[in-house]
Amino acid sequence: MRSSDAGSELSPIASGPATATRRDFLAAAAAGTLSGLAGSARAADADGQMTIGVHISLAPAWFDPAETAGIITPFLVMYALHDALLKPMPGQNPAPCLAESWSATEDGMSYEFVLRKGTTFHNGDPVTAEDVKFSFERYRGAEHTTMKERVVSVEIPDPQRVRFNLMTRWPDFITFYSSATGAGWIVPKQYLEKVGDDGFKRAPVGAGPYKFVSFNPGVELILEAHRPYWRKAQAVKRLVLRVIPDESTRLAALKRNEIDIAMSIRGELAEEIQHSPGLTLKPAVGSAPYWLYFPEQWDPASPWHDDRVRRAAALAIDGPTINQALTLGFSRLTNSAFPENFEFYWQPPPPVFDPEEARRLLAAAGFPNGFDAGYYTCDAAYANLGEAVLNNLTAVGIHARLRPLERAAFFKGYADKKFKNIVQGASGAFGNLATRMETFVVKGGVYAYGNYPELDELFAQQASELDRGKREAILHKMQQIVHEKTIYAPIWQLAFISGVGPRVGQSGFGLIKGFVYPAPYEELTLTRA
Repeated sequence: MRSSDAGSELSPIASGPATATRRDFLAAAAAGTLSGLAGSARAADADGQMTIGVHISLAPAWFDPAETAGIITPFLVMYALHDALLKPMPGQNPAPCLAESWSATEDGMSYEFVLRKGTTFHNGDPVTAEDVKFSFERYRGAEHTTMKERVVSVEIPDPQRVRFNLMTRWPDFITFYSSATGAGWIVPKQYLEKVGDDGFKRAPVGAGPYKFVSFNPGVELILEAHRPYWRKAQAVKRLVLRVIPDESTRLAALKRNEIDIAMSIRGELAEEIQHSPGLTLKPAVGSAPYWLYFPEQWDPASPWHDDRVRRAAALAIDGPTINQALTLGFSRLTNSAFPENFEFYWQPPPPVFDPEEARRLLAAAGFPNGFDAGYYTCDAAYANLGEAVLNNLTAVGIHARLRPLERAAFFKGYADKKFKNIVQGASGAFGNLATRMETFVVKGGVYAYGNYPELDELFAQQASELDRGKREAILHKMQQIVHEKTIYAPIWQLAFISGVGPRVGQSGFGLIKGFVYPAPYEELTLTRA
């Protein structure tokens, strides 16, 4: 029996043997013939410039906080270009930023923010309460419906204060506003109304530590320090995010001093960094579990409707071997689709690798010879993880074809409910267990293709429960149900590994708890000018 294939509107990226590709690029670099990198100047030749080799193509949608998806990737750009009233920072989540303080009424029905004086956007306009209100009202990213339904009004008592009035008491308002969404990241009202949404993406203006200089799609984003910046003076004058999708090419560029940081380096290439003088390996475990999702589990005609088939897939995954091979054992095998560092986390039993039991479950479900599972759709940046998991699935009789997509296209298709068969999903977004449940599990969730009524009922109960102990018990029960139903088959909580070159003093990795990218950018330093 064959599951229905995914739609054809999204084109996969061609993929080949990863090992051969790495060796070919490294050989070319050693011979001095590698010429595919944007620009010819070495990172060391640029006075006050830091060049970061990023592992994904940068999407203009990430320049606009209003379009923030329920993933962490947009924050890679937003922490540079933009600023928020409150946001996760080193040692504090949330930390006051464009707001110098905030308070809530005793009944929990209103929250008031006092703006920090003297903050400006990159075009010189002051950050005002009108900008805060405007930014919230135009927000259309992840969980915008939830935010708009629960916030009844936004008032401006005076130019330095903003008040949010809620429909009902909502214990997660600050979590949603400050970290789980982009609703609290502020854009300039007058400028945006003048240039429009498309014009803003072409020339974004924010209040962050770095201002927009230029963007060459698929090549690089160039930013310069916005001075004065309220928090501190930036040590790095110019920041370049250079797009280098291939890991081998990123490593070769790092070794040749063409970039200062190579993000997302795995497997044998990460081992090479460990043995390269002058280079430093930076593993960071963030808030990003990876999983297999079965969007057809609610379709009685699909093999995935049978929980024995889903459990077979989970048992087929050899987590320890994949972890050691790709992330040198740094990733966390939590057996959960939720981050272990989140508030209200429940720890499931340890993961089990048992291919024999997986085959037995498939036979009991009516597939003694396995079945054609259609497409295995994933983010192209983690196609090598997909290849490893696919090998495990194939070994027990679940046959699928890898379908890697560029990150922006992958998450758009995921959110638009375009995928079928098997989805290798992930999210490193900020928040807590309730925000993850809302996005990935319950009815109406951005990435939820179906729902289970008992989980919806429990979610509604916890949403208005102000007793922390009772709320934790409800969210623990929800996680147990997700685990027992195998709605997801967990793979790992990713250790994001990057390589840092000799010019870098402070790389920013690990400064913000649960955030795997270099930030805050104003903390970055070079060892010499």
